[in-house]
Amino acid sequence: MTTPVRIPFPVVDEVSRHCLQEEEPETVHIEVHLPGPVDQTRLRKAFTEALHRHPRILMREARGPWYRRRYEWELTGEPDTEVVTFTPAGPRALQDARTRALTESPPLSMSPPIRLEVVEADSAAGSRAAGAARVGAAAPRQRGRATPPAPDTHAGSAQGTVLFLTINHTALDGPACLRILATAAELYGGQDNSPAAPPTRTPQPLQQAPDTPTTWSPPARVAPGTPDPSPGNGMLVTELPLPHRPKGSPYTVNDQLMVTTALTIAHWNREHGARPRPLRITMPVDDRPRDTTMPIGNGTRLVEVPFAPAELDHPDMSALLRRTAARTRMLKSLPRPQLGHGAAILTAPWAPVAARAALTRALRRAAAPWTSTTLLSNIGRIPYPLDFGEEAGRAHAVWFSAPARMPRGLTVTTASTAGRLHLALRWSRALLSHGDGAHLRDLFEHYLHTTEVTP
Repeated sequence: MTTPVRIPFPVVDEVSRHCLQEEEPETVHIEVHLPGPVDQTRLRKAFTEALHRHPRILMREARGPWYRRRYEWELTGEPDTEVVTFTPAGPRALQDARTRALTESPPLSMSPPIRLEVVEADSAAGSRAAGAARVGAAAPRQRGRATPPAPDTHAGSAQGTVLFLTINHTALDGPACLRILATAAELYGGQDNSPAAPPTRTPQPLQQAPDTPTTWSPPARVAPGTPDPSPGNGMLVTELPLPHRPKGSPYTVNDQLMVTTALTIAHWNREHGARPRPLRITMPVDDRPRDTTMPIGNGTRLVEVPFAPAELDHPDMSALLRRTAARTRMLKSLPRPQLGHGAAILTAPWAPVAARAALTRALRRAAAPWTSTTLLSNIGRIPYPLDFGEEAGRAHAVWFSAPARMPRGLTVTTASTAGRLHLALRWSRALLSHGDGAHLRDLFEHYLHTTEVTP
């Protein structure tokens, strides 16, 4: 009998494993809307074959004694369980699938630690127009006037399909699993799903951004709204126009989203009587290739973008966008371990994992006041067509959401597909309610518009 290959947990995986909480599962949710129906047998076969094309995803946590020094992934070669499930049509099918993506994490003890749920037929109809109560979608709205939703093939058709990928974030991140879904799309539909070339941008000189706020003091927290008595995360997804950006601007859409997030939280905190404090927004940076050589796992590194209270109070928008662009370029250019230098020390095998887990949790609680205000994860333009062939069609909406555990309590995730911005707000119910999420969405839409400055 062949001994399975084992891989020690990387730093990000181990820190996440130490800090798991049942009440707030560490899941990443990906939601892909297709205009037409899929064939169940073909999709299951294509997705299973995609797992074999990226064998690093076929893994489970290896068992070990309490005194072991490392957690290890055990590569399995075959799935331990059926990964693809199909949900029949129903008025709450879409909403319930979103709820499951936030509350039911694929177990680490089963390979692979992901789940693909396919919601079919009229369960996808009217998803944006009707909304989905506490975990669902909000109808896309134009600024300041009542307008009908943008053309939406799944909202009015009984043939649409929604693919829900739920990922255990201890093992994998969203971009890695999107790569696997792109492989499955190519195997299913026979269409080329190679990634598009990244957009070309005029190189900007790297320079230290002026008056960068200090990062030594504890940053602002998102002010509490109306906490929900139920545990876990809530979520709201919506579709917005991509913000206009003058040609040749020194800033990117990501910088506009960063400024929008900062202004949204500053406004929210003022409304709730919080004392002005510097904001720090965590931004994942992913340098991996997007083709089939992409390493599968947790591959992003985290940087923190600071904002001083004064620059968010009646800002000169053009100047703020330029300063933010300078900061983000500088931060992305600096070499840095994924979670910083301290995490590498914590995860060195100098003691059994049980002892290091207790220490990691204690340090995390102690460091809570210095945790960043929120996380903005901008996936950017979806690099793959996600074309499932003539009948199922090409994805016209893709949402991601990232875990929103306290003390941050709020994450903002964006992606663009078919020329539209797909925004997911996800929050800890210990901090906010669905009504709070809807208000934050409205503020985000307002401030996104204010970033559309003229040259």
